Amino acid sequence: MPPPSGGPPMILMLNILSQYAIPLGVSGPLEFHREIEALKHVFAVRMNLGDPDFVDVSKVLADMLSPKFAEELKKQIKDNMTFDPSHYGGRWNQIRDYGTSHLSIIDRERNAVSMTATVNSYFGSQFLSPSTGIVLNNEMNDFSNPMSVSANLPPPAPANFIRPGKRPLSSMSPTIVLKDEQVQAVVGASGGGMIIAATAEVLLNHFARGMDPFSSVMAPRVYHQLIPNVVNYENWTTVSGDHFEVPADIRAALQKKGHILQNLSAGGAICQFIVQDVGTLKKNGGIGKLVAVSDPRKGGFPAGY
Repeated sequence: MPPPSGGPPMILMLNILSQYAIPLGVSGPLEFHREIEALKHVFAVRMNLGDPDFVDVSKVLADMLSPKFAEELKKQIKDNMTFDPSHYGGRWNQIRDYGTSHLSIIDRERNAVSMTATVNSYFGSQFLSPSTGIVLNNEMNDFSNPMSVSANLPPPAPANFIRPGKRPLSSMSPTIVLKDEQVQAVVGASGGGMIIAATAEVLLNHFARGMDPFSSVMAPRVYHQLIPNVVNYENWTTVSGDHFEVPADIRAALQKKGHILQNLSAGGAICQFIVQDVGTLKKNGGIGKLVAVSDPRKGGFPAGY
């Protein structure tokens, strides 16, 4: 998804991590550390994005899509330590976006849809249109506010300042994966600022680490948004009894590298993931077997026929 969404930041994260030889199987402490460090760089660059109809983002967009730019950022990642936000070059304060929902769909002809929608906070503006029944959003909260200045934080991002008719910065990252013009996967997530990390982590789990679709979604996650300089890690049990927890040895190793950890006792991002088995395409006239996973973190389940 193009600016001002989370698509370019997610590609930048994947480009940074593609510089490493990621092993198959479940991640160890070093892989978690590298993902966190990549996320910190991503969120530093991300705040230079804005609505292309109002702001010239061609340079920052070209950087975010450039493997060479990602290689330069990777050089600044140290495997034995982490840094304060200033190290990552972040000039602007982060926004806090919320209230998303996501659908991933592949039909019998293998047309694919990845759709994320948002009303921002719970029930948006809490106003229901009497003519349409649609809940109106309060999306203005996703703009940077020039009056929101704090002595302890970087200034708000000018590229995301409020203008009439302008679209605010968003973390939404609906994604369709293609290879040789064939759909391989459809993925996306809800969860505000945690969407970028979650969507990228699910893709990495499946395509880089060789995990099956269900395990790719079920694997415990970490999140970082640069400011505050805190790693949010999963350690919680859903109402249906599924438990998600980043292992204690990984948490200890991250702390040893200097990360400040904070327990995410509920919530996080909710991913919807569909994978087409491309190995069965030729056998079935270009129609491969589908495997769909709806993230159980929010009680979801896939539907098909």
